[in-house]
Amino acid sequence: MTDSIQKATLRDSATMRWIALLLLALGMFCAYIFMDILSPIKDLMETTRGWDSKAFGTMEGSETFLNVFVFFLIFAGIILDKMGVRFTAVLSGAVMLVGGIIKYYAISPSFIGSGLETWFTDNLNWHTGIGFIDDVLPFYGGMPASAKLAAIGFMLFGCGAEMAGITVSRGIVKWFKGRETALAMGSEMALARLGVATCMIFSPYFAKLGGSINVSRSVAFGVVLLCIALIMFITYFFMDKKLDAQTGEAEEKDDPFKIKDIGKILSSLGFWLVALLCVLYYSAIFPFQKYAVNMLQCNLTLTEAQPGSFWAGDTVTLVQYFVMLLVAACAFSSNFIKKNKGLKFGLMAAAIVALVVYCVMGFKRGTAETIFAVFPLLAVAITPILGNYVDHKGKAASMLVIGSLLLIICHLTFAFILPLFKGSAVGGTVVAYATILVLGASFSLVPAALWPSVPKLVDEKIIGSAYALIFWIQNIGLWLFPILIGNVLTGTNPVDTPPDELNYTWALVMLACLGVAALLIGLYLKVVDKKKNLGLEQPNIKE
Repeated sequence: MTDSIQKATLRDSATMRWIALLLLALGMFCAYIFMDILSPIKDLMETTRGWDSKAFGTMEGSETFLNVFVFFLIFAGIILDKMGVRFTAVLSGAVMLVGGIIKYYAISPSFIGSGLETWFTDNLNWHTGIGFIDDVLPFYGGMPASAKLAAIGFMLFGCGAEMAGITVSRGIVKWFKGRETALAMGSEMALARLGVATCMIFSPYFAKLGGSINVSRSVAFGVVLLCIALIMFITYFFMDKKLDAQTGEAEEKDDPFKIKDIGKILSSLGFWLVALLCVLYYSAIFPFQKYAVNMLQCNLTLTEAQPGSFWAGDTVTLVQYFVMLLVAACAFSSNFIKKNKGLKFGLMAAAIVALVVYCVMGFKRGTAETIFAVFPLLAVAITPILGNYVDHKGKAASMLVIGSLLLIICHLTFAFILPLFKGSAVGGTVVAYATILVLGASFSLVPAALWPSVPKLVDEKIIGSAYALIFWIQNIGLWLFPILIGNVLTGTNPVDTPPDELNYTWALVMLACLGVAALLIGLYLKVVDKKKNLGLEQPNIKE
């Protein structure tokens, strides 16, 4: 009798579990779009708002400034452990929206010529006289006023986005613990990262809509999506509340947070290795995304479509996005077809054909942003496979090593091989597509193995704090490296270099070095796992 009552809950229904996951994933999908909303129009920010590489990098790095230096992520973990998943999810959505609105105003035409623009021009011109410190401050003398206010909005958005990240991870553990945890996390990441492709396709689309350039339209598009994210989290709030009512479980707020819990987490060698691998790996991915389109513009010989043709029109954007969704839908759903092999391989074949069509369309359009938008598509296809493998077979630590190795290869390819094809439109595009797809595969290997491993390293009651600490350590890299990339570009290129002729070699070498460090830590993690029996190579689901 007791068993039958326990089974009659939302969590025990596969459909309801995955609906809960979908709500969380859609929220993160919208957040990912806003996170990189200016990345594919970096060149337009320079020509319309006067943002050079240093200003762009400083603004982009500001996203995680409060998380790192005001320790907001640590507080977010405490809020999560004390107040529970549903409250923190709604709070994170609201904070993201407020930050997004501020960033929109900073970039909008209304800000230009306003008294606020004058104030920001005259203030926040921070200067210590110490070179390295000045290079990593969130504001500096000569930084455009719009970039300063946008940085403040982005700081607030970053607080909400990272809070949402740890909340979603904790929510998945709550709904899927003992079930398809890695598959669920991998699926959430796959859907969320479609936001990267969506951003790459639609941010330039809205900025250039109607033949006139207005970068604020792109940010407005992102703000609308942040409203949708908040709605998703509110819907999840009621669903999660009903689950607790069914199970009789109290939200985590009844279990008070203790400072000594952080000590328990930090005393774990396995935790430190995972956290260091996380910051090194993600620092070579997310900051790169912010510059990837401009890097391709500088290294590819692209033939722009003739004005007035189908390939230069607005319709092709919608068609290409539809093809991209077709690739993602067919590849993703094929992972869940078990018995009907004909249907499974048919979906895989359709995904491959659609991917080829997508790539050809990107080449015909002759735009770097549509080429880089292919980045998450292979990830969408293989992340569920990898998550399912970790659930049933294990080998998470081994996946971390392989992912780091692929990361190194990709950045070195961008640095030294891609420039060799300058002048060859077809050759350069093929190399770019192949490297971007492999980088996407690497992006699947590491997260699918990394995040489901955390519950094996810490007590269930402090998982929220553990995720918060990892995200805080990760945010140090996400704050520092967009700024460093911008400074490296400024320091290795003449002042008057056009935005589409920058030399990215040393910036990419720096990112490859992060991959080397991640690889070494991953190898050491395998040794520690075997020695201390952490269970990282063991499956999540015990048969």
